[in-house]
Amino acid sequence: MRNTNSSLSSFRDCQPNEIELVGVVDELKPVNGLTNAHRPGLETWTCAWSEDNLYFAWSCGDKFVRLVPWDKPNGRLCKRARQYSNDSTQGERVNIIIENVEEEEEGDQEENPQRPIYLLDCKEHVWSVAFGASQSLQDNTQSWKRLKSNNCTLLATGLHSGKIKLWDCSTGNLLIELLDHKDVVRGISFTQDGSLLMASAARDGTVKLWDLKDDGNMYCTLRTGAKWNNSCKWSRDCKYLAAVGSNKMAVIWKMDETNKSRQLRGHFHDIQSCDFSPDSALFATACYDTRVIIWDPYTGDMLLELGHLYPPPRPIFAGGANDHYVRSVSFSKDGLHVCSVADDGYLRVWDLEDSCDPQYIAEHQNALCCSFSPQDHRISVGWVFFNYIFICITSLILYIDFI
Repeated sequence: MRNTNSSLSSFRDCQPNEIELVGVVDELKPVNGLTNAHRPGLETWTCAWSEDNLYFAWSCGDKFVRLVPWDKPNGRLCKRARQYSNDSTQGERVNIIIENVEEEEEGDQEENPQRPIYLLDCKEHVWSVAFGASQSLQDNTQSWKRLKSNNCTLLATGLHSGKIKLWDCSTGNLLIELLDHKDVVRGISFTQDGSLLMASAARDGTVKLWDLKDDGNMYCTLRTGAKWNNSCKWSRDCKYLAAVGSNKMAVIWKMDETNKSRQLRGHFHDIQSCDFSPDSALFATACYDTRVIIWDPYTGDMLLELGHLYPPPRPIFAGGANDHYVRSVSFSKDGLHVCSVADDGYLRVWDLEDSCDPQYIAEHQNALCCSFSPQDHRISVGWVFFNYIFICITSLILYIDFI
């Protein structure tokens, strides 16, 4: 996967063997991904962690999403998810392979070990997943609502036709189908305040806002000016919403009564992914122009560029460096690190205080998505073709720093 052209480099001031490697903690391989590895439709386009770190979900190909419990105290998949198990609804066996991890010592207790593993049949290809949670859904009205629980965790899946399906993580049941989008739903994001407001970005050029406490009411449609929207994210303080897409488009809305928007200018190609830092002070975008840019979301100023090709392509040629497209970006929980995956075959973990070259790297094959765990030092990476999910530990030193 490394670039073999001696005039180009994936790193500015060093070689890959001079950068510390991250190790694999867990690896998920569905059986259908092993027997039909190169069949279309098996790409892992998306993966997500629940905010409380109790669940992990990923699009495992063939129109399915797997929802697995995460052992938060030990920072790994729950024991049953790491073993062969039968899925009672689909009759499929789950193949989990472990590398570089010792078994739990006798007496170790997993948090809520009875949480089941679900294989969710979405009936069509899955392009995005996201978790939402509510602390209270108490309602004084007498109207009928499909969401009744005072405390619930939901999983939203964005589908090829434009549908969004919402699932109850405690039961695996389908709760609601949302139908307003007209094309692929490429990004979904929930507010983090428990209000169950949800944003979705689609290739129909729209970003839609949904109120799940109001039975999934779609209450606002926003437009970025892009033909395709590829990702959307709420800021952690819920004051801002961002969306990115084709034709260099990145927009941030201030979510008050005016919904005033600000366009971020600086990329030279389609923008694929975005994320806010946990304190909402920084905003990151990943683009096909081989760069991740860190922005001030309040002013729209460009603060930092993280390059994935040196020398960088000139703007007029930025679309031609397709072996260094940056596919995804995610902030760590401390807000001082970001991870990114690019087509040159590397996962990078960047220290924003020393960004000449990444602090940690890992090799991959054709990664499409990456996501930092919201509560620890793990990173999930989803691949194309081989349909793997890797949960990566970024080293003991970085783990200690995060604590």
